[in-house]
Amino acid sequence: MIVPHGLLGLVAQSGLIPRGTRVFVFQRIFVVFLVLGTLVGVIVIGYMLYNAYKYRDTGQEIADADQLTLGELPSGGGKGKKLFTSFALSAVVVISLVAWTYGTLLYVEEGPSQAESLEIDVEGYQFGWRFVYPNGHVEDSTAGGALRVPADQAVRLRVTSNDVFHNFGIPAMKVKTDAIPGQTSETWFEASETGTYTANCYELCGAGHSYMTAQVVVMEPDEYREWYTNLNESTS
Repeated sequence: MIVPHGLLGLVAQSGLIPRGTRVFVFQRIFVVFLVLGTLVGVIVIGYMLYNAYKYRDTGQEIADADQLTLGELPSGGGKGKKLFTSFALSAVVVISLVAWTYGTLLYVEEGPSQAESLEIDVEGYQFGWRFVYPNGHVEDSTAGGALRVPADQAVRLRVTSNDVFHNFGIPAMKVKTDAIPGQTSETWFEASETGTYTANCYELCGAGHSYMTAQVVVMEPDEYREWYTNLNESTS
């Protein structure tokens, strides 16, 4: 199903499509599906129980005028209006949900603009990660280095590999992308809380695959600027 981008733009401007960190967006998707699924389940089961009670066997015999003979079709019943209404409502709900989810995932794919983001190059190798900052500073996970980023700022990662296929992912940030030799894939995330998180390789890449991890240190913006400034001074 193809949804016009103009329609998605209008939906995005209306505020219906969530904006924020990847964690926040995926939480909103989960909540919407949970609420709609629960609502539909309650309606269907409630209507089923209502009809089971309404047409229950009371032990009373049905009058002959209300009985049907073999091959006779019942009269009345609304001539399919209930069926049409249920199909129409279902179509509206499903199409709206598909359009909303598609627009939301487009935002997750594109992310904030490059002008708003901190760009860091990520290179995978057997069995570690290198993080290259805009000033040329390199952090290597096998040497105790970490991916250091500021809180409340979008971070755009340019991910590649210098040997075999890897896959870089930070589960706490809901971010994951391939690291392919000779190619660069881009992804982004934004951390709302400071702390230390773990990045893993999610592509079986050799005997040391399970040890291919790295620390992701989310720092206060002022603390990060001080750390980054000291790097510039030490390399000058």
